[in-house]
Amino acid sequence: MKFLIDNQLPIALSRFLQTQGLESRHVMELGLDEASDLEIWRYADAEDYVIVSKDEDFLHLVNLGAGGPSVVWVRLGNCRKGPLLDAFARVLPEILSALQGGQKVVEIR
Repeated sequence: MKFLIDNQLPIALSRFLQTQGLESRHVMELGLDEASDLEIWRYADAEDYVIVSKDEDFLHLVNLGAGGPSVVWVRLGNCRKGPLLDAFARVLPEILSALQGGQKVVEIR
C-alpha cells in the first residue's frame, strides 16, 4: 500500500509510515506541492496511492463516485508533529484494515 501525504501534513508523517514498512511520499518530494487538489488526485490515481490529507475537497472527489484513490481524512485539528504521529501509530492497523477492505474514505479523529 502506498501513501501520498498532502501539503498540510508534515513530511515526518511520510517518514513515520516508511518506518512501519509502508511506501509513502510527501507531495513536496514529488514536486506536487503547488499542484491543485485535482492534479494530486489524478497523480494518486495513476500511481496507485492512497491520499492522506486534512483537505475536505478530496472527499468531494470521492463522492463523485468516479473511482479514484482512497483517502485518509485527518480530522485532528491543528496539532504538533508528535501528537499527530502518536495518533497515526494508535490507529494505523485499523486504517490499513479499512483500506484493504475496500473502504474509500477512512477518517482519523
